[in-house]
Amino acid sequence: MYRDVIQSIRSKARKDPKTIIFPETEDARVMSAVDYIRAEGIAEPILLSQNDIDPFQQQQFACLLYEAKKGKGMTMAKAQELMQDRHFYAAMMLRCGFVDGMVSGAAHATAVVMRAVINCLDINDRIGLVSSCFLMGIPNCSYGEGGVLCYADCGVMPDPTSEQLAKIAVSSAAFFEDIMDKPARVAMLSFSSKGSANGPWVEKVSKAVELAKKLKSDCFIDGELQADSALVPEVAALKLKDSAVAGKANVLIFPTLDAGNIGYKLTERLAHARAIGPLILGTIQPCSDLSRGCSVEDIIDVTAVTVVRAQKRSLGSQNVSINLDKHYAYTGL
Repeated sequence: MYRDVIQSIRSKARKDPKTIIFPETEDARVMSAVDYIRAEGIAEPILLSQNDIDPFQQQQFACLLYEAKKGKGMTMAKAQELMQDRHFYAAMMLRCGFVDGMVSGAAHATAVVMRAVINCLDINDRIGLVSSCFLMGIPNCSYGEGGVLCYADCGVMPDPTSEQLAKIAVSSAAFFEDIMDKPARVAMLSFSSKGSANGPWVEKVSKAVELAKKLKSDCFIDGELQADSALVPEVAALKLKDSAVAGKANVLIFPTLDAGNIGYKLTERLAHARAIGPLILGTIQPCSDLSRGCSVEDIIDVTAVTVVRAQKRSLGSQNVSINLDKHYAYTGL
């Protein structure tokens, strides 16, 4: 059934394909994926090589980056240096509205992609935190939504505080509902279920649950929950009562990056699951950081998800990006 969900996401993307930039033209997997994406009408891809960077445009972006970040120590010389990096250039194209989304990371470490994301893109004021998630498609699995679950955070925040965990939960819930058109049921995971153990690690998660409920009162969020209590109805019935999440969770929030990253890779390899992501959360503009072990199919599906997120953004929110036309005339690539 999860394959039907993935095909549904691709079909949604085809209905209103958005412009997605790919700054990794040296990777054969990216080039193969882009050929398919273009042929199938999933997106309108733009390939950005080093030779495609326009010097005049580069200087414009450097000026904008300097103005936006000078209060945090950015110098003009540093901004000009950063704009020689394709990821920064591509992220500024996204920030300024010339493209609708960005997909990268197949040939670069997460740190490379995230530096450009954090420095160049708008951060959601309500969340104020950049994190990530994976959409996991698990064959022959009845858990989640027909074998589809969201795992977070698996790529960005090493040891989130209770406040940060709460924000990761809210971001992940909003993402899941945007992509799946289903209510999110968020389980905040731990080695404890509702006080079955105690200690600072458990307290961190239980406090995060309280904070997350205040941030998003219209969402089903519960915890702390062990993984089986979150997923298995029979276990939930034995351990817990009156929970809208236990035994029915479709969004799993891991307490640390260790747990999240190990969890998604074990699921991917042992259960032969599809891991779509990492998908960056907390930015206004949609972008994705691929795993360096990604396949062509992974790139296609990450792109389809990024397109659907861009569709939601264009429908549901005002464009808060810098309008570069007010400052300069765009010269193109």
